[in-house]
Amino acid sequence: MNMRFLLTFVWVARLGSFRLTAEKLSSTQAAISSRISVLEAELGVQLFQRDSRGVSLTREGHNVLSYAQEMLATQQRLLQSLGQADTFSGRLRIGVMDTVIHSWLSELINALSREYPQVEVELTADTALNLNEQLLKGQLDLIFQTDLLRADGVRNRHLACYPLRWVVASGTPLDRPYEGLAALCQERILTFSRLSRPHQDVLNYLHQQGVSAPRISCINSVAAIIKLVADGFGIGVLPPVLVSRELSNGSLVELPMCAGPGFSVYASWRVGAGLELNEAVVSLAQEVVADYQRAVAPGHLVLPKALD
Repeated sequence: MNMRFLLTFVWVARLGSFRLTAEKLSSTQAAISSRISVLEAELGVQLFQRDSRGVSLTREGHNVLSYAQEMLATQQRLLQSLGQADTFSGRLRIGVMDTVIHSWLSELINALSREYPQVEVELTADTALNLNEQLLKGQLDLIFQTDLLRADGVRNRHLACYPLRWVVASGTPLDRPYEGLAALCQERILTFSRLSRPHQDVLNYLHQQGVSAPRISCINSVAAIIKLVADGFGIGVLPPVLVSRELSNGSLVELPMCAGPGFSVYASWRVGAGLELNEAVVSLAQEVVADYQRAVAPGHLVLPKALD
């Protein structure tokens, strides 16, 4: 039995789409359909029901799926015993939030190119909410975002904590002492996109401190927040690691006031037969984040004490 055809079958079952499977396996929809037809003819059963909404497993398909996953897992263990399991290839679809793009993503891509040169990386930048949805739909393999995602077939690993600071343009009217958070929040506050984890955490912290109606402007681009803060448009509530250069050259300064507990970044990825690359890349990301943390200013990025 052709193991590549079994892998194709497993991916069609996961994604519910010949088109998405073709994109994932760097093939064509016609080739995917042909592999499934050959497999159905060989097994003598219909594996999928096809309709306008996509494809779904038949009763026989559900039965075959468990055996197919077991066979693929056995193949992986065989390769591991021969020392060949780390020779990864194919397409890896990674989703990232803006904070990761502006911190350690470049280092991760360089490490991926070095460690797994035969892997083609496809990047999607979006909010954590949208990335979670795309992962659950099978449109992404691995995401880096702020939410602990609890779902069948998905694992999470805590990678880093990003402290938050109040940041203003040096020498502007906003660069002055404030009597407290209430006085500070009379100015325009610039923070992350609405309903994001950092935005919600900032609102909760201010509410706990008795500030019920802050002037908050939500922006879904870190680069835009930094530019507006630098132009004196408002006070940014940002992880200092994202503005380390501006803090070093003095164009931006931190205000000596607590901005809340900060937020965490997690890796969330799909698990199962044929998805071993995801786990390997998460482990590589841990190493990259640890190296990055040692290179930035103390306290600007915090590693978790224990992995989830």
